[in-house]
Amino acid sequence: MRSLIIGGTRNLGPSIVQALLQEGHEVAVFNRGQTRDNLPEEVERLRGDRTDPSQMKQALGGREFDLVVDTTLYTGAEAEAAVDLFSSRVGRYIFISTGQVYLVRLGVERPFKEDHYAGAVMAAPLKSDVSEYNNWLYGFDKRAAEDVFAHAWTERKFPFTSLRLPMVNSERDHYDRIYGYFLRLQDGEPILIPEDAGLPLRHIYGEDVVQAITRLTANGLGKGCAYNLAQDETLSLDQFLEMLAETMHRPLKTARVSREVLDREGLLPHCSPFSDPWMSSLDNARSKTELGVQYTPVAKYLKNLIGYYQAVPARKIEGYAQRANELKLA
Repeated sequence: MRSLIIGGTRNLGPSIVQALLQEGHEVAVFNRGQTRDNLPEEVERLRGDRTDPSQMKQALGGREFDLVVDTTLYTGAEAEAAVDLFSSRVGRYIFISTGQVYLVRLGVERPFKEDHYAGAVMAAPLKSDVSEYNNWLYGFDKRAAEDVFAHAWTERKFPFTSLRLPMVNSERDHYDRIYGYFLRLQDGEPILIPEDAGLPLRHIYGEDVVQAITRLTANGLGKGCAYNLAQDETLSLDQFLEMLAETMHRPLKTARVSREVLDREGLLPHCSPFSDPWMSSLDNARSKTELGVQYTPVAKYLKNLIGYYQAVPARKIEGYAQRANELKLA
C-alpha cells in the first residue's frame, strides 16, 4: 500500500509512520521540513505548506495513495482543499479531529458520544479573552472541517474517517504535559493545582491512536464515519497525580491555589496542564464495538512514559521555566 502522512514529525506522526512501515506500506510524509525528524531513510519527504493548496498540489504531482493520514488539518478551508486534491486519488482519508468539537456544542453532557455532534454551537467568546476565544475557535474550525468531509462523503463518497481525540499522552507530546508533572515530582516540591475540583480526565495513549489507524487501514471499516477515541478509565486530577507519583516512587505534594490567582500570576496552564477548562471527556464505546480498538490501561502507559523520561537526557521545557515563581506562591 502507498501511504501519505500529512505532518508526520511530531507527537503521533513518527509512531504512525513506523506502524505503517511495519505493515509493509510505502510511506511518504508531507510537511514544511521545519521540524527535525529521525524517520527511516526509506520514508519519502515531500515539502510544502499545506495551508497553501498550490504547494501541496505541486509536491504531490499526480500521485495516488491507498491511505492518507492527515494530522495537521485545522479548518474548513483546508478540508475543502484536501477534498479537491485527493478526490478519486485516495482509497481512505483519515482525519485527526478533536473532542473539542463537542466543547463548543450547547446542551450536551460528558462523556460525549458521537451522536452529540449535531446541534447548536455556542457563540464566539470575546476576542479580548484570548484563551477562551482561541479554544472556541479550535473546536469551531475542526467542526467546519468535519462538516466539509461529511458533505463530500454524501455528495461524492469521499472516503474519510474522522478520529476525535481528547488530550493525547505520548512519549513525543510536544506540549510536555505529563513531562512537566514528572519534573515537579522529581524536584520533590509541591505541584500547584487550582482549588476547584476540575474536570474529569479521560485522555488517550498515543499508541492507541496508532492502533486505531492500523485497524481502519486493515479492515476497510468506518468510511464516512467519526469515532471517539479515549482511554477506558475516568480519573480525577488527584487520582491521576497519585498514580503518577506511585509509578515514579515519589511522594506527592500539592498546594491548592485559587484559579484566579494562578491565572493572574501567569502560571496556568503550565503548572497543571490537566486543569484546563477546555478538556473533553469522550465515550469510546463505538470505537470498541465497531473497530475492535483495545485501550491501554492508564497505569500501563504511565509506566511506559516514565520509563521513557528516565531513559532519555533531561530537557528544559517552557512549562517548567516559572517553577521558582510557583514555589514562592506555594
